Amino acid sequence: MNLRSVAFVLLTTAALSGCALFGDDLKRSERPIPGKLVSEMNAKGLGAASPILIRVFKQESELELWKMDRTGRYALLKTYPICRWSGKLGPKKVEGDRQTPEGFYTIARRQMNPDSRYYLSFNLGFPNRLEAALGYEGNYLMIHGACSSRGCYAMTDEAAFEIYAVAREAFRGGQPAFQVEALPFRMTPANLALHRDNPNMPFWRNLKEGSDVFELTRKAPRVGYCGGRYVFNADNVDASTDPLLPCPPLQVDAELAAAVAAKAAKDDAAAAAIAAANPAMPAMSYVDGGMHPAFRAILQDKGAKKLSKMTSEKTPVSQPDAALADPYTPDLPARLTVVGASGPSS
Repeated sequence: MNLRSVAFVLLTTAALSGCALFGDDLKRSERPIPGKLVSEMNAKGLGAASPILIRVFKQESELELWKMDRTGRYALLKTYPICRWSGKLGPKKVEGDRQTPEGFYTIARRQMNPDSRYYLSFNLGFPNRLEAALGYEGNYLMIHGACSSRGCYAMTDEAAFEIYAVAREAFRGGQPAFQVEALPFRMTPANLALHRDNPNMPFWRNLKEGSDVFELTRKAPRVGYCGGRYVFNADNVDASTDPLLPCPPLQVDAELAAAVAAKAAKDDAAAAAIAAANPAMPAMSYVDGGMHPAFRAILQDKGAKKLSKMTSEKTPVSQPDAALADPYTPDLPARLTVVGASGPSS
C-alpha cells in the first residue's frame, strides 16, 4: 500500500469513527469523504479513487454522481437534489441571460475551486470549444454550494462537499479530467413528447445522442465537434477539427451507432404514442429557473430563512418520482398518460 492509500485509509477511518483527527482547522476542501458515502461505495464495489462522471438534469433538478466500477463502466453512486438553477430550459448563449448551461463539459483539476464564496465549487468550463465557435458568451458557470444561482447549478453545502471530495480523490487516483453531461431533462419518451414543439428540440436531440451512448455503454462518450454540433466517439474528429465546418464521413463503431439509432427510433415511437394520447399538451409556463420539489416544499412550508439554513446543513433525499412533477411549470399535470416510456436512468 502506498503512502497516498495509507493516508486515505487514515482519513476514512477517522470519518467513520467520528474522530477529529485534524480538528476544526482542516480545510474543508481536504476533509475526507464522509463515512456514510464511503460505506455506500464499498457496498457497490466502487473504489474511492476510481474515476467519476456527473449527469445533471435541469427539469428534474437532479444531479447524478457516477463512479467507475471494476469492469470499467460507470455505476450510479448517488443522486442529489439541486436547490436552484436559473433561467429556463435551453442552452446558455449570452452573458447575463441567467441561463444555466446545457452540453458536455470536461472538468480538469485546475477548474476545482477550494476557496469558493459558495462553500466549494468547480467551473464547468463554459463556453466549451463548440459554444465558443458559435459565439456563446459567459464566464464562471459553476456547480457550487448554497442555494443561489445566476447561471450556476446550486447544491446544498453538504452536497457540494461530497461531490468535491469524491472528485478530489478521483483526481488523486489518476483521472485527468471528468465529464459533466448537463441535460435539459431526462431523455425519456414522455419528456420528448412534452417538449416536442420547443424550438430547442434539434439541439436537445443532439445532446440525446451522447446521453444514449452513455445509457447503452455506461462509458463516457468521447466528445467532438463539427457541423455546428456535438459528435460522439468519432475517430476522425479531434481537437484540430473546426467545430463549424461540415462533418466528414464519421468513422464510428458500427455496432454502437446501430444501437444508438435503434434506441432513438424506439424512443421516438414511444414519444409519438404519448403525444397521441395527450393531444392537448400543456403550455410551458416559466418562472426564473427551477428548484427540486424537496426544496420547494421547505420554502413553501418553512420560508426562505429555513431553506437558507437547510442548504448549509443537510440535503433532502431525492425522490425518484420527482421527475414526474416539474418544479418550474405550475400548470404541468403531475402525470401524463405514458405509453412505453422508460423511467429515470439508473
